[in-house]
Amino acid sequence: MKTETKNIKKILIAMIVLLVMIAALFSIYQFTKKATVTGAKTITVDVIHKDKSINTFTYHTDREYLGEVLKDENLVQGEEGAYGLFITCVDNETADDSNQEWWCITKNNEMLNTSADQTPIADGEKYELTLTIGY
Repeated sequence: MKTETKNIKKILIAMIVLLVMIAALFSIYQFTKKATVTGAKTITVDVIHKDKSINTFTYHTDREYLGEVLKDENLVQGEEGAYGLFITCVDNETADDSNQEWWCITKNNEMLNTSADQTPIADGEKYELTLTIGY
């Protein structure tokens, strides 16, 4: 009986610690995520294809996140995942996973560490979607 009670106490303590850690991580995320900008804005998106050709698109939108704009304008297709849209096709060019091809999102030529669905936009910003080879 005493062993069972000790095991239950250990499990309860572990669950409480886990919940506290989850709450702490959620709080950190909420305080560190970038704020969105409401209202009308204009953004530019350069699509850099495998053959190095560039197509430039300018969008006028009230949306707050890059992914919303790209989907609204049918510029991208992909698969929904835990972090939002995983882009597989841009401007009618599909990345070939068997060749380790993927679409890299950059802002002013600097790689982003967020998905398109988690990237807030502001007026005048420029983004690049580049077909990249190699992981």
